[in-house]
Amino acid sequence: MLLLLLGIIVLHVTVLVLLFVSTIVSQWLVNGGHTADLWQNCTSGSVFHCLASSSNEWLQSVQAMMILSVIFSVLALFLFFCQLFTLTKGGRFYITGVFQILAGLCVMSGAAIFTVRHTDWHQASENTSYGFAYILAWLAFPLALASGIIYVILRKRE
Repeated sequence: MLLLLLGIIVLHVTVLVLLFVSTIVSQWLVNGGHTADLWQNCTSGSVFHCLASSSNEWLQSVQAMMILSVIFSVLALFLFFCQLFTLTKGGRFYITGVFQILAGLCVMSGAAIFTVRHTDWHQASENTSYGFAYILAWLAFPLALASGIIYVILRKRE
């Protein structure tokens, strides 16, 4: 049982790290020396220069979804530890699972909106590709969903 709990905690912390990195790092779109993320557009060359991202409504919704996913995942981890010590024997971790599933759905929504609408913000060119932070956001989605489902199925033992 201890190994199972340790595995679940490692999975949850992995999801949390993926969510933090994908939300913070400036690598959602890459085009040569130009990178763009949810918060700023940067160009590198002789001088590294960053400008604030646009204030498009869809970009603000992606920002909100990513922040909500981080908040829900942090709350789920906190609730898991609280329930670990207060839940009666045989009880299920429903609240923790629901918050983790919400985190997964928020990151999926944010990444999907970005996928559909990023051409409104930056014109698609042959050199433009998705950065590693975008890929980490999509990777966090199934892991958060799996973690949430595991929490819902999990029963507390002695």
